[in-house]
Amino acid sequence: MRYCINCCIHLLPNDLHRQCFRCRGPDHNNQRCPVCRGENKIPLYPDSKQMKWLAVLEVRTDHCESWNGLFCLRKGKLCSLMFGLIIMTLVMVSYILTGAKHGLLLIPSPFHYGAFASNPSLMDNESLSDVKDHYQPSKMNISYVKDYPSIKLIIDTITSKIEFITRQRPDLEELRKQEPHMFSVIPNKFLPNSKNPCWYEEYRGNTTTDPYATNSYALYSKRFRIIFDYLRKVFWNHLYHYKDKHYRLRCLPHFYIIGQPKCGTTDLYDRLRLHPDVRFSAIKEPHWWTRKRFGIIRLRDGFHDRYPVEDYLDLFDLAAHQIQSVLQSDAVKERGKRNNIIIGEASASTMWDNNAWIFFYDNSTEGEPPFLIQDFIHAFQPNAKLIIMLRDPVERLYSDYLYFASANKSAEDFHEKVAESLQLFEGCVLDFSLRACAYNNTLNNAMPVRLQVGLYVVYLLDWLTVFNKDQILVLRLEDHASNIRYTMHMVFQFLDLGPLSEKQEALITKSPASNTRRPEDRSLGPMLPTTKAILRDFYRPFNTKLAQVLFDDAFLWKRT
Repeated sequence: MRYCINCCIHLLPNDLHRQCFRCRGPDHNNQRCPVCRGENKIPLYPDSKQMKWLAVLEVRTDHCESWNGLFCLRKGKLCSLMFGLIIMTLVMVSYILTGAKHGLLLIPSPFHYGAFASNPSLMDNESLSDVKDHYQPSKMNISYVKDYPSIKLIIDTITSKIEFITRQRPDLEELRKQEPHMFSVIPNKFLPNSKNPCWYEEYRGNTTTDPYATNSYALYSKRFRIIFDYLRKVFWNHLYHYKDKHYRLRCLPHFYIIGQPKCGTTDLYDRLRLHPDVRFSAIKEPHWWTRKRFGIIRLRDGFHDRYPVEDYLDLFDLAAHQIQSVLQSDAVKERGKRNNIIIGEASASTMWDNNAWIFFYDNSTEGEPPFLIQDFIHAFQPNAKLIIMLRDPVERLYSDYLYFASANKSAEDFHEKVAESLQLFEGCVLDFSLRACAYNNTLNNAMPVRLQVGLYVVYLLDWLTVFNKDQILVLRLEDHASNIRYTMHMVFQFLDLGPLSEKQEALITKSPASNTRRPEDRSLGPMLPTTKAILRDFYRPFNTKLAQVLFDDAFLWKRT
C-alpha cells in the first residue's frame, strides 16, 4: 500500500488519487511522477520494523492497512447519507407546511382515537359560558378535523342502542327495608300550618349537652363550624317547652334545585335566597341524598362513616327557628294562617348522581339500580317541588371540564378526553341498557369527562315516574342569562311566593351573575369546532327526546 507524501492520503485507485491537490494536473502521469512512484517516501524503522511515514502517525501494521481504505469509503458514505437526510427533512417540512395550509395532510395525529373530517355546518361561532360569557371562534386544528369519521361510527353505535324504557317503581315496603332508620326518624305526617314538611321532635338532652357534637358536617369541614357554633348558642332559645318536655322543630325542604352542574344553579340559588320568604340549608350543597348518606365525602377519597339523617336535618335548623317563631306568634295563633317561609336545598347532584347504589343495594336488574334518590324523597315528600336548570349539554361539558380539570387544560386535551369517554360509553351500551350506563359507577369514574351528566332526558324520565309533571319546573340557562327577570318570575310563581316591591325585585334580578367562568379559563378559548360537532351528534337524540317530553323545541339547542 502506497501513500502520497504531498496530501497524506492512501494512494487508492487513480480516480480517487486525482483529488490530491499537489499531484493532479493536465500532464500528470502516475508512472513518471516521482511522488506517485514513491521515490520521495522516507522509510522509518521504529522497533526494527519497516514503516512508512504515515504509519508513524496512524501506528498501523501492514495487515491493518486495508482498513484505511474502508474507513475513507465509509466516511464518504456517511457524508452522502447526512446530505440525503437533510434534503429529505427539507422536503418533509415543505410538505407539512404546504399541506397544513391547504388542508391536505394525510398523516393522522398519533395522539387521538381515530381521525375526523370537518363538518362546517356544525361549527358554532359563539358559545355561551356560565351565565353571560362569550368567546371568539378559534382556528381549526387540521389534525383533529380528521377524527370525525371514526368517532362518528362510535356515536352511530351508541345511537342505535338508545332505548327509553320506563322503569318500575319500588313499593314503599321495599324502601323501608333499605332505609329503616330514615323511616323511623321522618314521620309520615307534618304540621298542617306550614308549607314545609315540619314536625316536632322530643329533645332529651340538657343545657350542657351539645346537640351538634356528632354532626358529621361539622366534624369533617372547618368552614361549617362557624355556622354550628352559632346554632349552639341559640339552640335552647328555640326549643318548644310542653309538659316538662322539650321539643325541637325539624323540617325538610319544601323545594329542591336538583340540577344540573355548571348550568346556572348557583346563580339561581344566590338570587332566590334574596327573597324575604325563602330560606336555604346552612350549606348550599349538602349532597346528602346522593353522597353523604352513603359515607362519600369526596368521590376520590372513597367511603367514610355514613351521615345519618339527623345530620342532614340539622342543616335546616336556622330556617326551622324562624318558622317556629312565626308559628308561635299570637297573630298566627289567632288567624290560623300558614306561615309563608319556605325552605330550599340546592345540591346539583340530586338529579343524576346515583353512583353509590351498587355498594348498598342488592337485587339489581341487568345493572340498573333498584332504588333511586327520587324514590326516597317521594316516600317522605310526595308534594315536594323540584327545579331543574339545564344548558346546552355540549357547552355544559366543556365548562365542567374547565372547572374540574386541575392541570394541562386545553381545547386539544378536552378533545382527547371526549374521544376516550365516548369509546368507554360505547363499550357500556353494547352490553347494558342506557339507564344502567347512566348510573354506572365504574364507567362514570373511568370517563375523563362527565358525558353522562348531559343525558338530561334519561334522568328526567326517571323523576317523572315518581313525581307529577306539574311538580317539576325545567329552565334553560340560556333563557336565564338573556332575561333574568322573566325566569325569576317563573320560579316565584312556581313556588307560590308573594309579590315583591320594586326595590326587592331589583335587588334579586340586577345582582351580578354568580359562579361565572374563571379568567384563567377564559384565556383557553372555546373547544375545537370538530369536538363541538362530535358532541352535538352524541347529544342530539337525547335532546330530541327531551324536547318531545317538555313540548319545547328550545331544548334542541339548535343554532340560531
